[in-house]
Amino acid sequence: MATEIKLPRLGQGMESGTIVKWLKSEGDKVEKGEPLYELDTDKVTQEVEADASGVLLRISIREGEVEVGKTIALIGEAGESVQESEPQEPSPSPKRETKREARVTELKPRQSPSRANGRIKASPLARRIARERGIELENVAGTGPEGRVVAEDVERTAAGISVPRLMTAAPPSAAAFQGEVEVEQLSSMRKTIARRLTEAWQAPVFQLGVTVDMERAKSVRAKLVELNRDGAKPTLSDLLTKVCAAALVRHRALNALFQEDRIELFTSANVGIAVAVEQGLVVPVIRSCERLSVQEIANTRAELVERARGGKLKQHDLADGTFTISNLGMYGIERFIAVLNPPQVAILAVGSVEDKVVAVDGEPHVRPRMELTLTCDHRAVDGATGAQFLTTVKQFLEEPGLAL
Repeated sequence: MATEIKLPRLGQGMESGTIVKWLKSEGDKVEKGEPLYELDTDKVTQEVEADASGVLLRISIREGEVEVGKTIALIGEAGESVQESEPQEPSPSPKRETKREARVTELKPRQSPSRANGRIKASPLARRIARERGIELENVAGTGPEGRVVAEDVERTAAGISVPRLMTAAPPSAAAFQGEVEVEQLSSMRKTIARRLTEAWQAPVFQLGVTVDMERAKSVRAKLVELNRDGAKPTLSDLLTKVCAAALVRHRALNALFQEDRIELFTSANVGIAVAVEQGLVVPVIRSCERLSVQEIANTRAELVERARGGKLKQHDLADGTFTISNLGMYGIERFIAVLNPPQVAILAVGSVEDKVVAVDGEPHVRPRMELTLTCDHRAVDGATGAQFLTTVKQFLEEPGLAL
């Protein structure tokens, strides 16, 4: 009997995914564990493996957004008959449009939420956001096809922004724009970034900053590079990751997640490293950093960054982070404030290492200095607690032997 291939849940909170393309065609032989199709989730695009061996008898949904648990294909024996399935209407994939005449786009008129069999039509993501925010879908104005409620509708309702019946504007004069206007629809990743950053701004946060003398840290890093025989070259960021992990296990209030009615404290530091990719930003996680050497952290970091920039990350690579480091020092940024990565309660922003003239024993000296800015969720972390953690990080960087 044919095996139904259903869309899997690849991570906590995942309710839907977008099938990008199939790697096998109907009639092809498939082995269990063999890549079957590419799936775009709200965090990453990855290949999904087949659940069974046999022949791909039918592809029920070729592309588009699909709810978790929905049957998307059948795998069985060669020549096995299968019932015809009803035609599916996949959600359109993000597209780029190029318009030679610039114009003002009309905002879709507000419609009452559309219903099908008594159930309000809404995308899986919209349902999840509404449930998280405590919003009734019947109170949300749907602007999707046929009044379907989409994620942006729920966000507007949560922010108290109403959708007018109709907004129009006269086209600008021909002289206003010369040349093409490119319109790029938001990808799943950019939509997720927008949603999560909106969530982050709703948290009451505070920032703390320190300036660190990096003389000893630079010396230790140079020695690590000298001793390196195999693997990735250790960086100051790798040393900082190790130092932060050592500080996190001493100050567990920062190694935590805020989950509405509770705070989850962790004994192991799973540090997320923010990585810029073409589509936006991803945060792959290095697990149990407190147990790893700086060289092991460097090897793992190099592998994750390579796969992130090659679009090869899996959902597992992005899960279970307890703390995040965002480093813009390589771009020459001396200081910045990083936005919280919920449900984590803290994130560390790292600036560049710059030579500064400072007083040492009453005499002017040129020393390498780096600025760190810690953002904390005040619902879970108090100012003194955050300050103690940041002081420990500073002490460990200025004397790395203390972190051992």
